Amino acid sequence: MAAEAPLAALEGRLGHRFSDAALLTRALTHRSFSSDHNERLEFLGDSVLNLAVASLLYERLRAQPEGDLSRIRANLVKQDTLHQLALDLGLPEALRLGEGEARSGGHRRPSILADAVEALIGAVYLDAGYAAAESLVHRLLRNVEIKPQMTAAAKDPKTELQEFLQGRKMKLPVYRVAGTLGAAHKQTFDVECEVPDLGVVERGIGASRRAGEQAAAAAVLMTLKGSKR
Repeated sequence: MAAEAPLAALEGRLGHRFSDAALLTRALTHRSFSSDHNERLEFLGDSVLNLAVASLLYERLRAQPEGDLSRIRANLVKQDTLHQLALDLGLPEALRLGEGEARSGGHRRPSILADAVEALIGAVYLDAGYAAAESLVHRLLRNVEIKPQMTAAAKDPKTELQEFLQGRKMKLPVYRVAGTLGAAHKQTFDVECEVPDLGVVERGIGASRRAGEQAAAAAVLMTLKGSKR
């Protein structure tokens, strides 16, 4: 029962009681702890998060054009924002990490915490559907000031690439993890970024899936700018 108490407290902070408790446990499990880890949930949660934020901005910022909405969304789904949300939820104490990852400070690593937030969103989506996951995202962001001035923030490579393609009415890029390197507690991610409409594929390496995607997007941008497409 003692082990269940922190999870029940976390459910209270999330505002969602899981019907399938295994989903909550998996969302908090890093790959260094178990093969039944949270990366697939993170993949799912990333898409749910982007849709939920997009719908929120569409309703709240009715006067803003598409480009501004994309940049504001990038501010809300970036690692720094998700890391702070993870701290607000008390996730460092709830994460399940392997011994090596825990010793190296994994409970406080921004990339791991940000990924866990996405995994929790994915878990809620599987447990109760999109409406429940969207409500969770809105609750998580209720204390984050959303304003048009957020567009002044510097663009990250993924956002810049997305806007480049949207401006040309092209399909969004596709990201795939091509491989992982190193021990479970100190992995690097080899990520592939493909732009189907242009036949461009580049790869990037990062200390997290998110960082690998940014590196791959940056490589694609260099290729596109070099070819002046």
